[in-house]
Amino acid sequence: MATATEQKTFDIPKRYKAVVYDKPGTISTKIEELETPEPGPGDVLVRLTHSGVCHSDMGVMENSWRGLPYPTQSGQVGGHEGVGIVHKLGPGSENGRVKVGDRVGIKWIAYACGACPPCLEGRDGVCFNQKISGYYHPGTFQQYALAPANYVTPIPDALSSEDAAPMLCAGVTTYSALRKSDAKSGQWVVIAGAGGGLGHLATQIGSRGMAMRIIGVDHGSKESLVKECGAEVFLDITKFDDKTLAQKVKKVTGGLGASAVIVCTASNKAYAQALDFLRFGGTLVCVGMPEGDMVPIAKAFPAMMVAMEHTIKGSAVGNQREAIEVLEMAARGVVKTRLRIEKMDKLTEVFQEMSEGKMQGRVVLDLQ
Repeated sequence: MATATEQKTFDIPKRYKAVVYDKPGTISTKIEELETPEPGPGDVLVRLTHSGVCHSDMGVMENSWRGLPYPTQSGQVGGHEGVGIVHKLGPGSENGRVKVGDRVGIKWIAYACGACPPCLEGRDGVCFNQKISGYYHPGTFQQYALAPANYVTPIPDALSSEDAAPMLCAGVTTYSALRKSDAKSGQWVVIAGAGGGLGHLATQIGSRGMAMRIIGVDHGSKESLVKECGAEVFLDITKFDDKTLAQKVKKVTGGLGASAVIVCTASNKAYAQALDFLRFGGTLVCVGMPEGDMVPIAKAFPAMMVAMEHTIKGSAVGNQREAIEVLEMAARGVVKTRLRIEKMDKLTEVFQEMSEGKMQGRVVLDLQ
């Protein structure tokens, strides 16, 4: 972070480029020029250089998440994994922890009030007054963005901006989910969707950062990636039916089952399979958000839940402390996103690839 004695200034253009959803309900984006905003009280103006692309962005763009209260409007700037440099401070931000020239991140929760009951318990993801980056609030697929000075996330010096971007959603979300699972070091954890953007980070964080024993479940084309990320065992979903897949998990875990299952994929089928993977007292953590009509978790029978003392938890991203911790983990080299860089004008193609299930790891947009 910059010292108080440094007086940095930047030339700020009057207009800049942003990628907007021009036809919500479909996979379609276009680049537009917008007027550069002035930071208000308590805000900072961030010159974004990179933004990760998340499956959640696609759900917002396509209006395919039935759980969202309102349809996405045309002209929405998406994105919620932004990294950039603070170029200007708004009134009242001059004496805060953020200085002009600092490198910071903007997350899915772009603003949390810090005063409501969830915030006071460290549950930023369910803040009653939250603003969501890329959904009825300008996101990070743009070159400049406003953000609250007290809620941007500092980026460690040892971590590149392209590596930091995915940690602001995929990284902190999976780290928080693993913590909420209550699984201990040395215990088995199943990661469903282990080769995806969230899953390959969950596999690394769980195995290398938290000393858990990871079983990765995904399509066979992602086996090498999942094993490189630290999974002890990989199970190809195309080679099992639901019954034999559960039997294989039980066999690998000595007949008991896993202590936790983290569902990172947006698949109702993955949730239907998950409870059969658990040992007694095990926990299913819901992360992936299936699209289309909302469907209950199959096999969540009360009698079995009681008999096996199973727990089902939801995990809505992580809090500011967890974001800082997982960024430090990445800075130390414990976790590294498998990513490729694309330009802003390639975003529609990236979403098409994501929609077809062909993407391995993560894509980060270069906004420069």
